[in-house]
Amino acid sequence: MTVLKGARERRVRTGGIDLCVAELGDPGRPTVVLVHGYPDSKEVWSEVAARLADRFHVVLYDVRGHGRSTAPKPLQGGFTLEKLTDDFLAVVDAVSPDRPVHLVGHDWGSVQSWEFVTVERTRGRIASFTSMSGPSLDHFGHWINERLARPTPHGVGQLLGQGARSWYVYLLHTPALPELAWRGPLGRRWAGLLRRVEKVPGVDYPTPSLPSDAANGAWLYRDNVRTRLRRPCPDAHAHAHVPVQLVTPLGDMFLSERLYDELERWAPRLTRRTLPAKHWIPRTRPDLLASWITEFVTSVESGGEPHRQAGGRYSDRFRGQLVLVTGAGSGIGRATALAFAEAGARIVAVDRDAESAARTAESSLLLGAPEAWAETVDVSVEREMEELAAKVHAEYGVVDVLVNNAGIGLSGSFLDTTADDWRRVLDVNLWGVVHGCRLFGRRMAERGQGGHIVNTASAAAFQPSRVLPAYSTSKAAVLMLSECLRAELAGRDIGVTAVCPGLVNTNITATAAFVGVDAAEEERRRKRSTRAYRLRNYPPEKVADAILRAVVRNEAVVPVTPEARAVHALSRFAPGVLRRVARLKPPL
Repeated sequence: MTVLKGARERRVRTGGIDLCVAELGDPGRPTVVLVHGYPDSKEVWSEVAARLADRFHVVLYDVRGHGRSTAPKPLQGGFTLEKLTDDFLAVVDAVSPDRPVHLVGHDWGSVQSWEFVTVERTRGRIASFTSMSGPSLDHFGHWINERLARPTPHGVGQLLGQGARSWYVYLLHTPALPELAWRGPLGRRWAGLLRRVEKVPGVDYPTPSLPSDAANGAWLYRDNVRTRLRRPCPDAHAHAHVPVQLVTPLGDMFLSERLYDELERWAPRLTRRTLPAKHWIPRTRPDLLASWITEFVTSVESGGEPHRQAGGRYSDRFRGQLVLVTGAGSGIGRATALAFAEAGARIVAVDRDAESAARTAESSLLLGAPEAWAETVDVSVEREMEELAAKVHAEYGVVDVLVNNAGIGLSGSFLDTTADDWRRVLDVNLWGVVHGCRLFGRRMAERGQGGHIVNTASAAAFQPSRVLPAYSTSKAAVLMLSECLRAELAGRDIGVTAVCPGLVNTNITATAAFVGVDAAEEERRRKRSTRAYRLRNYPPEKVADAILRAVVRNEAVVPVTPEARAVHALSRFAPGVLRRVARLKPPL
């Protein structure tokens, strides 16, 4: 039974077999055809398809011998690339007879799709191709032959490395053994292996047809691999006749990214994407894939050139990732959201000021974010943060990078600071961070694909002060929370960074509270502090750049400004100096 909710199913007859085809979305919109790999069925795409259906006519089909499609008889010789191409054209003629389709393939779905986009008989029927975790057998054959013909230590190392990754291909060529394994213990344990090794959620996947799908699908390898690798199609006949988007998961244990080093030779209109994930990205990263597919297909449909330029300093690292920034309406939060947007990330701009959050989201789109949303939330209110987390996870996906930046300032002596003052500062500066880490960090950990949390602390976390007891305490707590969380989440590939800016030209001083004085004196001190920060004139954009760099390098503690770095060094090597400085009464 299908797990594709709301799908319309039909049967397409081709070459003596029936293919089970599912459709979602409006048939009047551009058609995206999703082709599954081995040992999957079309349901591997269910999460991606659901996200694409609002924008496109989405088509999935069970490859012959898989899922609810029938198998050829005999099996041997029934899975050649030529026959798989016949199947694809039959599906396309049925679901989109008048318009070319946008093709997406994973694993063996990508292998056969490379055939579709290089053979002459499909020309004009395909508008674009998104490939993930599956090379062209022709390209692979040329890759091997060229390294054998001109052996170098580097090339031989690449051959041996990929040969080790391809161990399963050799086993699939053995007689009867794969069928016995899949219909026996391997078929029963496969779901558990995917959950443990690949971190694949197992709610509705794999489907009960897995044992027969995998047993039949062994002929995909037997009918094609040795033939094509020994005698790949001539170079001139292996070129893609459509724009290609290559998605490479850097943690793929089956395929080396070196296989694609020279891909521009065969796919001159190539867009490359990478992501830190393992092989089964249609299940583990459906939100990111749907975003990339949408961006690529929309670009091709509009007649523009698909995005291939760098886009930003860190675009290879963050393009398409989901980044949530609190306190994004101004200052460091806004600069950070825009920096991630320029790197091609999808942005959730969170601020308690709705207009400021909206402006940041709008600017993010202008700077290159494929998608951006504004959310109005007070981070100190647990219920509001819980509602935000539920909405983000349901509508946008699991956050890849969380920046807990929202904060407020408070100045005044300890004896003048009331319990309400303490609660106000701790609720925003500490509890806002706790809420964010707990609600979004848990989903990162459950997804099992890593991520990063950035918590904005302060140079005040290192420097004791007689006039900032509440603020310094809250930021010191954020620093220690970050260190504890970093230790706990390291085994889950989730990095945690405490960013400690110094005097940065933001509006925090203009909104800070000064306790123990009347309103007129509070306003005077607020203006004096704001003027000092402006004279220092350290731009928040530099802090944003430090945040992106810290995520890329997975740094633990990042003092940003020169004074912050100096105070951090003194706190480690000469803390007594800072204690003596703290006793000095600052000018008022």
